[in-house]
Amino acid sequence: MTKYVKYVDVTKCDGCRACMVACKNWNDLPAEHTDFLGSAQSHPKVTADTWNVLQYIEHENGKGDLEYLFRHSSCFHCTEAACEKVCPEDAISHTKFGTVVIDQDKCVGCGYCVQNCPFEVISLKEYKDKNGKTYRKSQKCTMCTDRIEEGLQPACVTTCHTGAMEFGEKEAMIKKAEQRVKEIKDRYPNARVYNPQGVGGTHTIYVLAEKPSVYGLPENPKVPTSAILWKDYAQPIGKAMIGATTMAVVGAFVTNKFFSKRAEKAEQEDGGESHE
Repeated sequence: MTKYVKYVDVTKCDGCRACMVACKNWNDLPAEHTDFLGSAQSHPKVTADTWNVLQYIEHENGKGDLEYLFRHSSCFHCTEAACEKVCPEDAISHTKFGTVVIDQDKCVGCGYCVQNCPFEVISLKEYKDKNGKTYRKSQKCTMCTDRIEEGLQPACVTTCHTGAMEFGEKEAMIKKAEQRVKEIKDRYPNARVYNPQGVGGTHTIYVLAEKPSVYGLPENPKVPTSAILWKDYAQPIGKAMIGATTMAVVGAFVTNKFFSKRAEKAEQEDGGESHE
């Protein structure tokens, strides 16, 4: 199955925030009250009700001039997703397109995914049931997987008027990003493709004008070793042990029943012979 990638060229972004509006509209996400941040940025980071945020970063360039850098911020949809590995309920999975989604019916709101995401793009949302009891569910960008299934592009991509975002087959988008970096190196000497291999690569890749830390991104994000040990080793072994234990218990029960019946039958036969 073809894997897809959202390509984001920050050097073409003009900070219009149309991607944020499109995301809110398509996913029917409620408005949020936020404090004034002292700049044009409306939210400090993504939340359970705001799945992508346009970041405004004040940066002093190599010439000593102050400039604004923009970055569309949302889930990276990692190939090796820490959130998926630490989820104890298997509520997080990869789709056939490469996107990472959360099954709301399976999510128990434990928050392990929030704690282990290297990009801090997952949040917990609180709900109340019919009895007024509070419960939580994890929320994040789905890359509009529902739209992709219908042959459409993510809502944020369709509304970008500067061409800063595109959506297409993985290899084609990676090649496009690499070519774009070559084109802008004279203007942005620190330009690079951000597609971190510590998480197996991502399905949202960036052309950055500066090093990742300038944009608040980890330079070399990795899946925590504890998550790998849990998902790839401890959990399968634990399930196997539970399975083996269950079989042992069932086996013992069946064996006990079998021998009990034999003993009971023998006792009855002995009793019958004595009576005669």
